[in-house]
Amino acid sequence: MKLVSIVVPVYNEEANLRHFYEAVCEAMKPLTDYTFELVFVDDGSKDNSRVILRELEKEDERVQPMFLARNSGHQLALTCGLDHTDGDVVITMDGDMQHPPEMIPTLLKKWEEGYEVVQTVRVTTEGVSFFKKTTSALYYKVLNMVSTVPIQPGGSDFRLMDRIVVEAFRKYREHARFIRGLIVAMGFKQTKLEFVAPPRFAGVSKFSFRKMLHLAVDGILAFSTVPLRFGLYAGVLSGIISFFLFLHVLFVKYVENDAVPGWATILACVLFFGGVQLFILGIMGEYIGRIFEETKGRPLYLIAKDKPKNEKKE
Repeated sequence: MKLVSIVVPVYNEEANLRHFYEAVCEAMKPLTDYTFELVFVDDGSKDNSRVILRELEKEDERVQPMFLARNSGHQLALTCGLDHTDGDVVITMDGDMQHPPEMIPTLLKKWEEGYEVVQTVRVTTEGVSFFKKTTSALYYKVLNMVSTVPIQPGGSDFRLMDRIVVEAFRKYREHARFIRGLIVAMGFKQTKLEFVAPPRFAGVSKFSFRKMLHLAVDGILAFSTVPLRFGLYAGVLSGIISFFLFLHVLFVKYVENDAVPGWATILACVLFFGGVQLFILGIMGEYIGRIFEETKGRPLYLIAKDKPKNEKKE
């Protein structure tokens, strides 16, 4: 029988865990050619999520919880799960029921057809705000304009990966990671499945605006050097503007003969060029900061409780 590893990052999901577990068991029941393990990665939950996961572990040996030492973030929790799976095929998904477990058989069918990556694409999310839809669409347009890797709009972290893809993914160890882009950049034989994300079963999203913004910046800076070129573009633009300002000064002095001390012009120039310099320094600082983080060589995450079997050290 083929083993399916289902990796689920968890952060304060006490109201969803049992319902999600039951839904996955129900979805896997008719798949007689498969067995499965549920690898829950608790990302430093502060509610009763850990207690519930320990209870599920005692009730069902297929439940394999892992507990991170602190909140490391959704992408690193996913990475931890992928680092410690044993399955012939791995499915990553969230445990809030917005990634429907009933799609698991369809994902596996695509895998049996020969696809090594099956990426789900969220057409829409029931009940999501107009603001979030608009900003998400705009972000993917900007990202694909500057990125060297095409990123699927509406792509999610609900996907299937063959064992060979998982082994390849483990070689990517950067800290500021955007897994949706990494999977596309790796290649392999990929396909996609569209779905409409239902509303959360319970609770509210833990993915705050700050976290979304952080992930968005990681997505742009991890797959593009275009922001660094803004310095060249801004320098050219500044040079052109400075040239016309100089012509203006000559015109006032020698044609109009009205060379009044131009404090306003000077102030405008200082503010403009100072702003450009600070903007470019900020962009350079983002990249240098990421270089600094990578050179420290710190582990991506720390595990408070090891997976009980077939442990692989970070």
